[in-house]
Amino acid sequence: MAVKILDSWALMAFYNGEPAAEAVEEILFQGAQGRHHLYMSVINWVEIYTAYARRDSQTAAEAVIQEIATLSIEIVGVGDDLKLARQAAIYKARGEISYGDAYGAALAREKKAELVTGDSEFKKLEKDIKIHWLV
Repeated sequence: MAVKILDSWALMAFYNGEPAAEAVEEILFQGAQGRHHLYMSVINWVEIYTAYARRDSQTAAEAVIQEIATLSIEIVGVGDDLKLARQAAIYKARGEISYGDAYGAALAREKKAELVTGDSEFKKLEKDIKIHWLV
């Protein structure tokens, strides 16, 4: 079973009906069928909530996160041992990557998984993590 990390970019593309939506839908379908184990960092979850709350409303943000909760995506917190936070800090310290992206990349590295995104910010990390480019 393949392990995939969903970046907030991927789910935002899906919910906004962007060109990558069909590819994300297929990954979500495969996750529901047990062909992929899907994860998302809680920091990326926060990015999605924040984006919808700012753009639309808190009600819209609540609706989106309730829908995400029905998907076969395991939301991963920071953890008490701070291993994930330490790796995210390393990526963030290298420069020019957002806080949320640093956590997504750290989770991909920890799980030895493929990060699903279309965010070009991750190009800097292609040598460090596997990336499934959506665009």
